[in-house]
Order: sequence, then structure tokens, then C-alpha cells
Amino acid sequence: MSVSTFNTALELAANRVEGFLDATLPASDNTIAEGMRYTVLNGGKRLRAFLVMESAALHGISADTADPVAATIECLHAYSLVHDDLPCMDDDDLRRGKPTVHIKWDEATAVLVGDALQTQAFQYLTGVTADPSAVLRLVSSLATASGVAGMVGGQAMDIAAETAAAPLTLKEITALQALKTGALIRWSAEAGAVLAGADTTPLRTYAEALGLAFQIQDDILDVEGDAEAAGKRLRKDEAAGKATFVSLLGLKGAKIRARELVDEASAALAPYGESAENLRQAARYTITRAN
Repeated sequence: MSVSTFNTALELAANRVEGFLDATLPASDNTIAEGMRYTVLNGGKRLRAFLVMESAALHGISADTADPVAATIECLHAYSLVHDDLPCMDDDDLRRGKPTVHIKWDEATAVLVGDALQTQAFQYLTGVTADPSAVLRLVSSLATASGVAGMVGGQAMDIAAETAAAPLTLKEITALQALKTGALIRWSAEAGAVLAGADTTPLRTYAEALGLAFQIQDDILDVEGDAEAAGKRLRKDEAAGKATFVSLLGLKGAKIRARELVDEASAALAPYGESAENLRQAARYTITRAN
């Protein structure tokens, strides 16, 4: 299976989840609903939705069943970005080349849009047509992955690091990113196995390596990427003196570690054989992307 096959699969997954979101998100008849649509339908790689769709297909789960699960993770991820962009957090004025929500409207609107997207995510899960115990497991695991034991906890650690007396160590920043970035990626990759009542171990191992490689590539792009391609300001971490994988490993070392993680991710998929080739290509994509 070629890179072009993966690119096609990624595009198809993106188009599918965007179509589902466009058809099911609240109509733009008030500012909050308009902000929700502005945020979620603003493009993006849709890698998390792709992981949901691919893991579902790997376990014989239909695309129709996977649609609301893919929409769930896109709404949850979008909420995190809206709040992350706020002045009290990362203070970004651009996201994917467009004004962030608090710039386009105001901070209160951005907080409420993020809140609404978070609740919309869980509402989508209630519409999943699968075994109720599997749906309950998805709800519970998403709450964990997005809360203090997951993404929010990682974000809090990241904020605390900005004023810490000493930069984070490699072990500390790896643990931080496993929560902040990795938790939702793990949830996405495991979703198909959860729906099928199958063993999630291979996909968890895969996703843990992929998520860390994804963050390392983000740190690499912050140093040598193009702001126009990224659609946001770059080199903020360096200016703030924050520890990153690049500052700790060096640019060459970070690239080597990212490639090692891609190999680890690919090896974890051995139980699925050739059926998981799109997921292997997704791992490689994480360290070749330009944004």
C-alpha cells in the first residue's frame, strides 16, 4: 500500500467527518453555534478522526457506526484548541491561518464555544449504535483522556513549566506530552477495538509511540517550519525559554528519536498484518508533515 493510498484514505476520512459535522452541528442562529461551526469546520488534518475510522475498519465496524465517534474526537480536540489559544493560556491570534475565536469575537465567547464543543462531543457518543457497554466504555475513557488525568492535566503541567525555576527534563516533558497530546490520540486509535470488544493493547502501544512522534515533529516544526504553512506563529517556545524535545535532544537528535518512534508504532501493528498499512503510513506521516 502506497503513500498515495494513505493520502486518499486521510482525505476520505476528513471529508466524511466534515460532512457529518456540517450536517449535525447546531445551525448558526446564535453566536455560540456560529463559533462552534467556525472552529470545527476550519479544516485541519483530521488525523484523530482518521485513526477512529481506520481502527473501526480494522475491527469490522461500519463507517456509519464510526461517524459519531470521529465527530466526537474532532469536537473535543477543537474545544481544546479554542481554550488553548486564549490569552490566559498560549495567547495565539491565528489558528490554521484564520483569527482565533477570541480574536474574531471575544474571550467570553471563546470560553463558551469551547464549553459547548466539549459537551457536543459527549452528546455525539450517546448516538453511537453499538453495544451499550462499549459506548459506556468510550464515554468513560474519553472523560479520562480529556480530563485531569489526560489532556487537561498535561496542559496544566505545561503552564506550570513556563514559570518553573528550571526547565523540564526529558522524562518530565515526555510524561507531559503523553497527557497533553497523547491521551486523545490514544483514545482515537483504540476506539475501533473498544467498539468491537477487542484487545486494545496493540493499538495503545501504536498510539503512544505515534503521539510522542507527533509532538516531537511539532517541536521540530516550531524551529524550522514555515509560519504560513503552519497557519500560526512559530518559535514561541524558544522565545519563552521552554524546554522542548529539540532543546533537549538537539534538532538532529529529535529527528532520530521521532524516526525510532515511528518504527515502534509500526511494529506494534504486526498482529493486524497488511490490514493496518494505512495506520503504518499515518505514523510515517506524523514526521513528514509540514503543519
